[in-house]
Amino acid sequence: MRTTLTAAFLLAFTGAALAQQVSEPPIQGPQDAACREQARAQVFSAANPSNLSLYDLGSQIYHACMASYHATGPNPERKERRF
Repeated sequence: MRTTLTAAFLLAFTGAALAQQVSEPPIQGPQDAACREQARAQVFSAANPSNLSLYDLGSQIYHACMASYHATGPNPERKERRF
């Protein structure tokens, strides 16, 4: 009984993890890859006073990383295109 429950839990967890990875868009560049890695590394240790889900907390870390990159990116004189 216990091994059946453990196996079912592992299958459910693995399936959820695979489904989440499939939904991510392709990596767009080196800074995107670095910010994704930073979000994965910090999601379990970052402060979470708003009690966000792990996905939302990781997204918040990622977007803060990307915003800091765009604020001090390789060409600060470049005009940002707005759509």
